Amino acid sequence: MAVCTEVLVMNEVGLHARPAALFVQEAARHQADIHVRNVTGGKDWVDAKSILSVLMLGASKGHTIEIKADGPDAEEAVRALEQLMSEVE
Repeated sequence: MAVCTEVLVMNEVGLHARPAALFVQEAARHQADIHVRNVTGGKDWVDAKSILSVLMLGASKGHTIEIKADGPDAEEAVRALEQLMSEVE
């Protein structure tokens, strides 16, 4: 069963550089297939475990991203990424 959530990007630099690396590292810790898309930017789903794909989303501060996970720890993965996005400075 897939688990989804939408998150507002609050970081000053958006989902770029260090925040993107932390996002991908957290996604990689989970067994679930995890995808993310930039709702505001109209970007399609990309692999959340791929740094280049996440950077290509162009998610800036104020953009809404959607995170979707499917697999054995999908709920945990989505919660962890949602938490990370609220903490990243």
